[in-house]
Amino acid sequence: MKKRLIYGSLALSLILGSTTVSAHPGRTDSNGGHTCRTNCSKWGLSNGEYHYHNGGGSSSSGSSSSSSSSQSSSNKNESKPKPKPKPAAPTYKESGLKVYINGKQLSFGSEPLIYQNTNLIPLREIAEGMGATVTWNKSSGSIGIKKGNRKMTLTIGSKTVFYNGTSETASAAPKVIKGVTYVPAQVFARGLGASIKYSESNNTLKITF
Repeated sequence: MKKRLIYGSLALSLILGSTTVSAHPGRTDSNGGHTCRTNCSKWGLSNGEYHYHNGGGSSSSGSSSSSSSSQSSSNKNESKPKPKPKPAAPTYKESGLKVYINGKQLSFGSEPLIYQNTNLIPLREIAEGMGATVTWNKSSGSIGIKKGNRKMTLTIGSKTVFYNGTSETASAAPKVIKGVTYVPAQVFARGLGASIKYSESNNTLKITF
């Protein structure tokens, strides 16, 4: 009978030894762990250290992991760049400007505009009215205007204007508005050697050449 008890104890010890990673004397609580109080250093533990058997993990480490994950997610949200506010669209309005070329009023299909106190007129219509030819370079956005021996070059969005190869800075740049190219009225007339006279009282621009 004693031999059977001995063999049974040995068999139980072998089974427990093979299945328990960090088992040692002491009862475990409902969570499967307990606080070491006996021969702690033998098991690689410190006296009073709470631990789990069979590879169990503590609830504190789980909450720590969850907290780290939450913090990481929060950091990712904070690192997202805020969308930049869209710039306000420029304000153009119809000027009602009346243009006369050598005493004859020019009829516009697209109304002249005013932007930042500068009168803008449709390029194609003023060029035809003054008998000038227009060439376009779509890749560079440059516009060439020629009449007789006078040549002028403008670029969409640029205030730099070339008069017969000499550059000057205009008050406003040529702009494309609703599919129509507009140019500063005075800059255009000057480039073709015309004289201009503006009357604020009746909002008229007289061009003569």
